[in-house]
Amino acid sequence: MQRGIIKNRRGQNRSFSLRNFLPENRKGTILVENVIFIILNILFISILILFLSRQGDGAVVLEQSYAKNIALLIDASQPVSEMKLYMKDAIDVAEKNGISREEIVKINGNSVLVKLSANGGYQYSFFNNVDVTVYPDVYTEKNYIIKINGYK
Repeated sequence: MQRGIIKNRRGQNRSFSLRNFLPENRKGTILVENVIFIILNILFISILILFLSRQGDGAVVLEQSYAKNIALLIDASQPVSEMKLYMKDAIDVAEKNGISREEIVKINGNSVLVKLSANGGYQYSFFNNVDVTVYPDVYTEKNYIIKINGYK
């Protein structure tokens, strides 16, 4: 038996090729399903690239981390106490994004807002009903001072 030639049920020789399995009217046919598939793939990849570029500078992760840590510190603290929080990474990212040191951490009611980029910020709530003051350290160290003044 020669290579590439098969016999059908009647014993006739037939050459084996991919053409036997494809439809005859395959010239220039673009299916709507293929176009939709390509558009959805382009949309998915563009959303993925946008997400990765947003996560790339690390501002989102640092915002979440510092907001949660500050809220936990406030919840665990006693009234009339003062804490220093070393925030070198956050201050460096904020200065790179054009945010001043005073705008990085804000307290609004019972929630902490940490903002390290121009378009965003992360807000996290704490449970203690205390009066809190937050401000950057005046020295060259990259600290934030969290002062618990007392109960409201």
